Amino acid sequence: MSKKVITMGEIMLRLSTPNNERFIQADEFDVCYGGGEANVAVSLANFGYDTEFVTAVPGQAIGESAVAALRKYNVGTKYIARCGDRLGIYFLETGSAMRASNVIYDRAGSSIATATPDKFDFDEIFKDADWFHFTGITPAISDSAANLIKQALIAAKKAGVTVSVDLNFRKKLWSSEKARSVMTDLMQYVDICIGNEEDAEKVLGFKASKTDVTKGELNLAGYEEVFNAMADAFGFKYIVSSLRQSYSASNNGWSACIMNGKSREFYHSKTYSITPIVDRVGGGDSFAAGVICGLLDERSMQDALEFGVAASALKHTIPGDFNFVTRSEVENLMGGDGSGRVQR
Repeated sequence: MSKKVITMGEIMLRLSTPNNERFIQADEFDVCYGGGEANVAVSLANFGYDTEFVTAVPGQAIGESAVAALRKYNVGTKYIARCGDRLGIYFLETGSAMRASNVIYDRAGSSIATATPDKFDFDEIFKDADWFHFTGITPAISDSAANLIKQALIAAKKAGVTVSVDLNFRKKLWSSEKARSVMTDLMQYVDICIGNEEDAEKVLGFKASKTDVTKGELNLAGYEEVFNAMADAFGFKYIVSSLRQSYSASNNGWSACIMNGKSREFYHSKTYSITPIVDRVGGGDSFAAGVICGLLDERSMQDALEFGVAASALKHTIPGDFNFVTRSEVENLMGGDGSGRVQR
């Protein structure tokens, strides 16, 4: 697997309450590192691809700990800049049953939020690359970060690199109006667009009709209609959406759909019932990484989607942001073995 993948975004320190405690109960936090594009990089490195994560961290012990967390899982870190004053933090209170999880960000003024393009040699970064992945989270961090991503995208397209985006709308970071103005401009560089029904509506203005994930209701015809509109507007090669039926914080239905932007062929995956959910943070990133892996493997669009859905279903059983499942585990689940029996 000589193909090389670049991802770019923010890696953060995650502090989560143990044992489903509320913030007010917690006397200690569990520590790990994560962030949308970093999570994708770890998954793809785990699946055997040459992966480089591009970011900025402060040149102190916490920044270096984040870099070490990536190196531990074979993610390349040679293009990580040391600048700025702080690593972003997010606090996670993991929900259960009808109580939703809660995230609080403490990331204003982080290293990547203040980094400038002169800290990165994008021509060098994309010289031998095959794929570039980013999310809508990074442009939401700051205007500077949005410009940084745009400069990276210009360099990636100049180098002939395939580009994917996970739209990832975060209402705690920016408004829908700001998201739409920034992200619509960036879509000119994108080949594969990944998201969910909220992302498509809040970021690009396309709403799937008769769908309410909070009631577990999905209308596939609505997604097909939205995908056609997105293909018309932006000329995407593939449009992909995860489909989460949220029955509770502990019980979700999980599937996805994909459309070929040229032929307009539409496909819906098998559906997994995920219960109990151990940790859904990073679930969307593991899905994006699985789909990217499938496409890099040159699988059919249907198989690439099934690989992504299975990889992500398994991620929901693993604590932390990163997905540590193997290719064989994903393929076993794709083949129908979801028994969870002990492997002896």
